Amino acid sequence: QVQLVESGGGLVQAGGSLRLSCAASGSIYKINDMRWYRQAPGKQRELVAYITSRGSTSYADSAKGRFTISRDNAKNTVYLQMNSLKPDDTAVYYCNADIQHYNGVVRFYWGQGTQVTVSS
Repeated sequence: QVQLVESGGGLVQAGGSLRLSCAASGSIYKINDMRWYRQAPGKQRELVAYITSRGSTSYADSAKGRFTISRDNAKNTVYLQMNSLKPDDTAVYYCNADIQHYNGVVRFYWGQGTQVTVSS
């Protein structure tokens, strides 16, 4: 079994910053890509950023220049540093990871989500 646990969400004023963390634990041989998604009320879940096992990154246009994804492979943890936050960034943020188990099987896992609210 694998668990992804997010933390770091909260309420912040527009222009502020938050740092989200997502730690994976359990039966993990290797973690491949790790991603951050978000879902605002009434909207579909959207990909915000992802990072490969080697550290290559990609961002949604809405996140470029403001958000930074990083990871600590030794801690099985992915981070999302969010700066210059806007009210439109208000959403539940979820992490997702491709995790390879010791038997070679790769599965996608989701965290439970953490709420980010940006006030104007």
